Amino acid sequence: MNDLQQLANQFLQACAERNILVATAESCTGGMIMALLTDIPGSSAMVDRGFVTYSNNAKMEMLDVAQETLDTYGAVSREAALEMAAGALARSNAGIALSVTGIAGPDGGTVEKPVGLVWFGIAVEGHPPRTESRAFPNLGRDYIRRETVRIALELGLAALQED
Repeated sequence: MNDLQQLANQFLQACAERNILVATAESCTGGMIMALLTDIPGSSAMVDRGFVTYSNNAKMEMLDVAQETLDTYGAVSREAALEMAAGALARSNAGIALSVTGIAGPDGGTVEKPVGLVWFGIAVEGHPPRTESRAFPNLGRDYIRRETVRIALELGLAALQED
């Protein structure tokens, strides 16, 4: 079992201990978090659903991200990550929702939002959603996406351990 699989297993065990389900709202990872979680036998007891919202329309339609948020701040922003996490929590049976939105490259970056910038949202039932960002080095699309999965699970595990 590799490090990511171990982390996913720890995260699901934390969900099981709290008797809650998880939902994800993924953009730049395209479902990689949910795929990793559902690779684990027995995960159906802790996994509710995953939203792959690669386009802005999907973010608005599936997660109720506001058009104004996307117009004002962009899809790769603190505000979008917050709304994605809150939307996933509200539109699921989950007790925790993880969201990711970023620029995995190789193109699409700007000076203000370079390749490697990822915003993470964490929404736990009964608590206000929160965000964090990371600026990963541009070591390629696969690296950025794998690191995004790792950080999302670490943040989710930390949030469950605080609760």
